[in-house]
Amino acid sequence: MIEGGDHVPFDIARVYYLYDVPGGESRGGHAHRDLQQLIVAASGSFDVVVDDGSRTARFHLNRSYHGLYVPRLTWRELGNFSSGSVCLVMASLPYSEDDYYRDYDGFADARRAAEAAGELVAPAPA
Repeated sequence: MIEGGDHVPFDIARVYYLYDVPGGESRGGHAHRDLQQLIVAASGSFDVVVDDGSRTARFHLNRSYHGLYVPRLTWRELGNFSSGSVCLVMASLPYSEDDYYRDYDGFADARRAAEAAGELVAPAPA
């Protein structure tokens, strides 16, 4: 059981899933202006690569009882899908194309501006 505002730090406004992703293919490759997500491997496994404009991290999801929280203004890509995997995504907002950054440079500029304005906590120095 997952409850928005209790198990995840937002109310769940939308749920969608990805399945039948061919081996070697990737999904995602974007960021969101305001939307937050919780990504779960409901079946099988896959990798999630997140990028905050300064650092990149890869997470291997393979248990349905673990999820990865992706805050707003975080670039993310999904890949390395196992055969038969199902990616379940819980989102904080309904779908809106206006919420997407599909260009990395545009995302990076927005991320830096949000950090400079104090809207986000800047990453700690490496």
